[in-house]
Amino acid sequence: MNYYFQLYKPYQVLSQFSREEGKQTLADFCKVPKDVYPVGRLDFDSEGLLLLTNDKQLNHRLLHPKFFHQRSYWVQVEGAINEKAITELSNGVDINLDGKIYRTKNAVAKIFEIDPIVPVRNPPIRFRKEIPAPWIELILSEGKNRQVRKMTAKVGFPTLRLIRNSIEDIRLNNMHAGELIELSEAEIYQKLFHKKQN
Repeated sequence: MNYYFQLYKPYQVLSQFSREEGKQTLADFCKVPKDVYPVGRLDFDSEGLLLLTNDKQLNHRLLHPKFFHQRSYWVQVEGAINEKAITELSNGVDINLDGKIYRTKNAVAKIFEIDPIVPVRNPPIRFRKEIPAPWIELILSEGKNRQVRKMTAKVGFPTLRLIRNSIEDIRLNNMHAGELIELSEAEIYQKLFHKKQN
């Protein structure tokens, strides 16, 4: 039987169930059947939407580079980010991937006019009164290692907090850190691939 879950992975939690000394893992926040694992990962210092399943076909569809799907990230950056930087992020920037220069694909980038409502993070970001910390949204169709952080640093505005808000039509909505929601097979395939399962 296939299982499907969406989890709000908290900050400073490893995207794995196996224990690692001194660090929290998914096992500290949720109990799922033994053969269920995360699809992809979120970095230890990132938070937000993580899908868990034992559906190997779904895993392949979401991780193989030939299948594109959009992921949206809410990113709090250091400094008053401007439209020039937003345009650069949208058009693609050169980042370092394993010692090679990689040009990111076109993305959708925008500045939040009003800060999004997000759960309190523990510990919070280091706040400095004289330096703005606005939020932007980045929608990517690829997921390279630490890509969002490398992109914002490249345009001069380092990432302070990073939340994956959605994968296609699966969204965090009002989930809180550590919350787990079970989805049906029909629901997850409809939201990810916009088609109904037979």
